[in-house]
Amino acid sequence: MKLTRRHFVATALSAIAASAEQHKKKVAAIVTEYRLLSHADVIVGRFLDGYSPNGIYVRPKTHVVSMYTDQIAKKDMSRDLAAKHAFPIYPTIEQALTLGGDKLAVDAVLFVGEHGDYPWNDRGQHLYPRHKLMKEIVDVYRKSGRSVPTFCDKHLSYDWNQAKEMYGWSKELNFPFMAGSSIPVTVRTPELEVPYGADVKEAVVIGYGNLDAYGFHTLESLQCMVERRRGGETGVASVEWIEGEGVWKYRDGEAGAWSRPLLEQALARSPRTQPGRPEDNVKEPVLFLVNYKDGLRTAAYMLNGHARGWSLALRLNDRPDPVSTFLGFTSGGRRLTHFDGLVYGIEHLFTTGKPLYPVERTLLTTGTLAFLFESRAQKKRLQTPELHIEYKAPENTFFQRA
Repeated sequence: MKLTRRHFVATALSAIAASAEQHKKKVAAIVTEYRLLSHADVIVGRFLDGYSPNGIYVRPKTHVVSMYTDQIAKKDMSRDLAAKHAFPIYPTIEQALTLGGDKLAVDAVLFVGEHGDYPWNDRGQHLYPRHKLMKEIVDVYRKSGRSVPTFCDKHLSYDWNQAKEMYGWSKELNFPFMAGSSIPVTVRTPELEVPYGADVKEAVVIGYGNLDAYGFHTLESLQCMVERRRGGETGVASVEWIEGEGVWKYRDGEAGAWSRPLLEQALARSPRTQPGRPEDNVKEPVLFLVNYKDGLRTAAYMLNGHARGWSLALRLNDRPDPVSTFLGFTSGGRRLTHFDGLVYGIEHLFTTGKPLYPVERTLLTTGTLAFLFESRAQKKRLQTPELHIEYKAPENTFFQRA
């Protein structure tokens, strides 16, 4: 057969594309379950089909080469996707990381331990086996004598000691580690980046939803803002869980008077606030009080039934009026677009070996939530010397601008 110039160019381009695919970083996806709109779907799915940070579509820079699912959902998607994208699903985490061999054979690990049929404890925490599954990942690193960039979705664990150990593994084995959720890297309306080194005096954040999963989102929304304050992060000194009528008594009393104007400012930023008073709309109000070691005081109002999404207001010592914003997209369009920013950050970690932000942010937020649940159980404020965690936030923060 005579080769034409067109055939030659097409063949050459095909070869270049194949070569580029071969040189992509190989990713093992470790997930608890894979069903429609699970975190595996909205995160791993973007690694398979591409994603659109700031509304601009990009093809994945990495290649999912294996998967492990801890559970198989009734409407599981993973098996069909494995056939479509030609990657194997292995019965163990070790096999997924070694590609069936005896040593680590991937360049990065994408760990999504959210969703699935797992128990709850009597405090209201979902007992996802993140620590157990992460230990199996780390065991492969130890056995292989090397480790790779690793991402853990959401908080590290419901248990502080487990979370601290997971963090310790990353330091011991020296692997680039990033964790957390999509909310800190989503669009902010209006666009707000706390000035680096600002003197932050007080902050209030509004959250909603499940007090475990969405409580983490709420605290993380707060932390990604206040960590930029003067002196850097020094840790949390005490936490207190208040619920029921006690929330309004705190807000309206002398102790909580500081938070009321910031709460009103944050509510004014939320595009999804119901008419009327919070106390008339919220059946089960919850308040997280988080006091930092350097004197910063903060409050997270969980207002199911009155507001949806995350908005916050901060008082800076050098400004007469609070600064405030809403975290999330406020108009229609593609669903769950906030995950585009998260996947951008994960791919940055996998391709450069450098996290977009310190994993200490997630460690501190994980611990804050865990001790808040302990405060709920003990019905009192808790001092938290365990959370004296110091770190410096990056001066140039990534979050989606469009």
